[in-house]
Amino acid sequence: MKKHSVDLLLLISIIIISLFGIVMIFSASYIWAEYKFQDPFKFVKNQGLFFLIGMVGLFVISKFDYKKYYDKANLILGICMALLILVLIPGIGTVRNGSRSWFGIGSFGIQPSEFTKLALIIFTSKYLCKNEKDMGRIKKGVLPILGLTLFIFGLIMLQPDFGTGTILVMSIIGLLFVGGVDFKFFLKIAVIGIAGVVALIIAAPYRLARILSFLDPWKDPLGSGFQIIQSLYAIGPGGLFGFGFGNSRQKHFYLPEPQTDFIFSIISEEFGFLGVLIVSALFLTIIIRGFHIARNSKDLFGKYLAFGITFQLAFQAVMNLMVVTGLIPVTGYARNWEKIV
Repeated sequence: MKKHSVDLLLLISIIIISLFGIVMIFSASYIWAEYKFQDPFKFVKNQGLFFLIGMVGLFVISKFDYKKYYDKANLILGICMALLILVLIPGIGTVRNGSRSWFGIGSFGIQPSEFTKLALIIFTSKYLCKNEKDMGRIKKGVLPILGLTLFIFGLIMLQPDFGTGTILVMSIIGLLFVGGVDFKFFLKIAVIGIAGVVALIIAAPYRLARILSFLDPWKDPLGSGFQIIQSLYAIGPGGLFGFGFGNSRQKHFYLPEPQTDFIFSIISEEFGFLGVLIVSALFLTIIIRGFHIARNSKDLFGKYLAFGITFQLAFQAVMNLMVVTGLIPVTGYARNWEKIV
C-alpha cells in the first residue's frame, strides 16, 4: 500500500456505523435520560462529542507514521498499566455497575482498560517482531508475553471486568497464533483457561448466577435472568422490518442498559432482521478491510498491528452479539430496572 493511502470503503463504513450508532443511542436512551437527568439528549450529546473527538483523532493519527508506535510501545503500555493500578484506588477510580474501572471526569467516564487493550496489541506486535525466531520456543518466546498478558488480566479482574479481560487475552492469543506459536500449545492452555474460568466463577457467586441464568433464565426472571429475557423480548418480535425507528417497547424501563450493552437488541426491535443485516454487513466490511490491510502491509510490525486491532474488534463484536442473543452468558453484575429506578 502507498504511504498515507486511505481505504475509502473502510473509512465510509466506520463513519456510517458511527452515525447510525449515534441515532440509535438517542432512540434507545431518551426515555431513561429524561427520567434520570431531565434531558432526553443526555447520552446522544455525549456520544456525539465522542464521535467528533474520534474523527479529529482519526485525522491526526492518520498523519503519524505507525512505525513510531514501535519505538514508544513500552512507554505506552507502562502508562496504561499505571492507570489500571490508579483506577483501583478508592477516591480516584469510580464504581459503575459494580466495577471500579472508571475515571470520572464531570459527567464523562474513561476506562483505562480500553486504552490498555490497544496498548497491549502495540506492545505484543513489537514483541513478535523482536522475538520472531523464539516464538517456537515456549519458555523463551511465549511465556514472557503470556505472563505479562495474564498480569494485566489480573489487574482488570480486580475491578472486576471479566468481559474486557477476556477480550484482551483472546486478542493476544490471536496474535500469538499468527506469530507462529504451535497450535498444540493453545490446546494445552485451553485446558488451563477453562480451569481458571471455573475458579473465577466459583470465586464470585454472581458469575455462577449468570451461568445458571444462561442455561435457564426463567429460574430467576427478575434477577440474573432478567437482562437476557428482556433482550430476547426485544429481538423476537422485530420480524423482518421491525416496529420502526423510535418504536421500541423494551426501552420503556424493561431492558437494562439499552443504550450500551444491549443496543443491538433495540436495533433488532426497531429495524428487524433487515437492520441486523445492515449492521452486521458494516461490521463485516470493517473486519474484512482490516484483515486486507494486515495482509498487504509491507513490514512485519504493520501486519501484526493491523491484524491485532482487527481481530480484537471482530472478537468483541461477535461476543456482544452472542451475549444479547443468549448464545453465551451475560458478563458483569445482574441488573434490572427494579434495582436501578
